[in-house]
Amino acid sequence: MSVRFLGRRVYLSLAVVLTSARLAGQRSTAARVAAELNIPVRTLQRWHQWWRQQFPLTPLWQAACARFMPPVNTALLPASLLERFAGDAAESLFRLLHFLSPISVRPVAFHEGR
Repeated sequence: MSVRFLGRRVYLSLAVVLTSARLAGQRSTAARVAAELNIPVRTLQRWHQWWRQQFPLTPLWQAACARFMPPVNTALLPASLLERFAGDAAESLFRLLHFLSPISVRPVAFHEGR
């Protein structure tokens, strides 16, 4: 259960969150978005599935989900979570990505003397 791919490129993080939020199970939208971004539909479906099935099981979500009142509708992730972060669209997306950073960015080891 890993989303390390979110940490490699900022634009990819945006694509994963936004396309997953936008799709919400709409097959025609998925096909159009996949074509526009040159991403296989199966990849978009995998991202969508990760949000619905694996993300709610992560330690991050298990620790944080009770802080959202009313509760976030996990059937509508990530859109329902994105709505909980204040600000304009860019600011709320930034806040969501920051929230996700513990599971999406590999910790960097610090070595003294380098």
